[in-house]
Amino acid sequence: MDPALGTLIDAANALLLGQAALHKLRSPARFAATFEAYRILPRLFARVAGYVVPSLELAVALALLLPMTRTAAAAAGVVLLLTYALAIGVNLARRRIDLDCGCAGPADRRPIAMWMVWRNLFLALLLGSTLLPWSERSLTGTDAVTIVGGLLAATFLYAALDRLLGQVMPRTAALRRGL
Repeated sequence: MDPALGTLIDAANALLLGQAALHKLRSPARFAATFEAYRILPRLFARVAGYVVPSLELAVALALLLPMTRTAAAAAGVVLLLTYALAIGVNLARRRIDLDCGCAGPADRRPIAMWMVWRNLFLALLLGSTLLPWSERSLTGTDAVTIVGGLLAATFLYAALDRLLGQVMPRTAALRRGL
């Protein structure tokens, strides 16, 4: 793996997980209730996990930015993302599509959907790719520009796709059903 690409992937995931953690920590009781509603763990464990998960996301986000903890953080991030995909997938299979995904913040309730499973699987695969050996070359000034530009592009692309799949398409489908 080229170190510029690996750093870009790690930084993008750090930003994503850090943002996810912060919005959950703004309303921890609400996220704990959302987590409990998934009915994946027994109620008591689910409540506790609802408070632990945002802290774990934040720890992984910060650790992705440090070279000495990057590999362990990437592995932990992959496990988190796969767990999210599994939890959503299990509840979709149970036909519990009314659940809040818990991924859009306390002010934006968003029902779970299959695209979220695919999103989390893709993100886990992407983050998992950083576990491959990295080349030994040093980063240059050009790499810094590439990483910052790539991070901006990835952020805007993620936000656009999230809005399209999470808000625009469901509203369009509802309008079509109403016609």
